[in-house]
Amino acid sequence: MSGLPIRQVEKPWGRENLPPPFVAPKGAKIGEIWFEPPPELPSLLVKYIFTSEKLSVQVHPDDDQARAMGHGANGKEECWLVIDAEPGATLGIGFHQAIEAEAMRAAALDGSIEKLLVWHPVRAGDFFYIPANTVHAIGAGVSLIEVQQNADITFRLYDYGRPRELHLDDAIAVASGTPHDPQLRRHVPERGTVELADGRYFRLHRVEGEPHEGIRAAYDRPLLVIPREGSLSIRGEALAPGSCGYVPSITEVRFDPAGQALIAHPK
Repeated sequence: MSGLPIRQVEKPWGRENLPPPFVAPKGAKIGEIWFEPPPELPSLLVKYIFTSEKLSVQVHPDDDQARAMGHGANGKEECWLVIDAEPGATLGIGFHQAIEAEAMRAAALDGSIEKLLVWHPVRAGDFFYIPANTVHAIGAGVSLIEVQQNADITFRLYDYGRPRELHLDDAIAVASGTPHDPQLRRHVPERGTVELADGRYFRLHRVEGEPHEGIRAAYDRPLLVIPREGSLSIRGEALAPGSCGYVPSITEVRFDPAGQALIAHPK
């Protein structure tokens, strides 16, 4: 099977009503939908995130830091494509101005760190690349697709008084107290083929219709395919929006001429 197994993850900040085509089990608050990475492509993870409350102010280490701290082989670099947002929804990414480590610690302890972050108003089509070491938080009322290094290493600096563990020492050790680079965020036009990310760890495009030859050449390797509009097929298996598929090469994907899909591969 080319379609990846799906795991729905309940979260206290999740939602009972999910945007189509997803449906939450009755009474469940689903915060994340994960697609289990295939053995052939273990380093890349795709998930949908749905929020009804703000997520914690947090940070992820880079590869070297994760290894040095005994947290596995790699850190976590990620990117977000907003697919739906309620009025007033925001994402907190980076600081208004540079902040030193001890000042960041004090702000995390007294809660003022929330106001030091830049909260970006968002709408469907907004894209953000989040390098490791970037302090960030996802606000309430946001639905997004996250493509990331496959690592579950999160250090929480602040959690709005919720009774969850914080990781101040580890977080301060890896956090960059700097603004987010404006070149790492933009609004993506509704139509057309667009390069979203070409970073150190993965490449990500949104394609419309049949990919052109340049895309086919760049993705002639194992990749993940996420249908967004219409359907596509991998070796005769149809994949609809809400799914994610693995394929050894883009040549084995039959795209919907009127559809859209995300494609990603690790580097």
